[in-house]
Amino acid sequence: MSTETDTKVIAETRENFGKGFARRLRAAGKIPAVIYGHGTTPVHVALPGHQVSLLVRRANAVLELEVDGTQQLTLVKDVQKDPVRQIIEHIDLLVVKKGEKIQVDVPVTVVGEPFSGTIANLDNTTVLLEVEATHIPENIEVDVEGLEDGTHITAADLTLPRGASLVTDAETLIVAISVPAATIAEADEIEAADEAVAEEQADSAEDGE
Repeated sequence: MSTETDTKVIAETRENFGKGFARRLRAAGKIPAVIYGHGTTPVHVALPGHQVSLLVRRANAVLELEVDGTQQLTLVKDVQKDPVRQIIEHIDLLVVKKGEKIQVDVPVTVVGEPFSGTIANLDNTTVLLEVEATHIPENIEVDVEGLEDGTHITAADLTLPRGASLVTDAETLIVAISVPAATIAEADEIEAADEAVAEEQADSAEDGE
């Protein structure tokens, strides 16, 4: 992911804290946040709510902040939401440097359709990668097109973007191709029914002799 123009955010420093002040901030369309890392003193800021809400929909969003006239590159580390209303209550931002390597969990996305009658089970929804802070991939795609029952895709099988290295154990199962349990049960029922019919026919044949 690159830091393009839409990731430039003007942040306001704040001196007041507490739940009451945070509520007033959110009511004014702003999001409380804290910037930390690289041995710096944590800085408490208020972010423009609408813009940042859109940006943080992407995993591992990088924001180019302007704080009191100073540029600061930050990685969204944690987004705290109200569990009921899903309103963003607070954001934690980690200071990063251009060219710096960091470890992040990147979402895994399944593409394609496996062999007819099978399904792709996503065992791990993310993988831990080491990447440059300004080149974090939005996701890692796993192509399951035409794969048959019993096929396993591990972390080692993933195609990583240039400059990224795998931190997750290489043998970690990512996707398994299998026949749905319901399909197997249905097949077993049909087989049992067929066997019962065959036995009845055999019994009838014996009685007729």
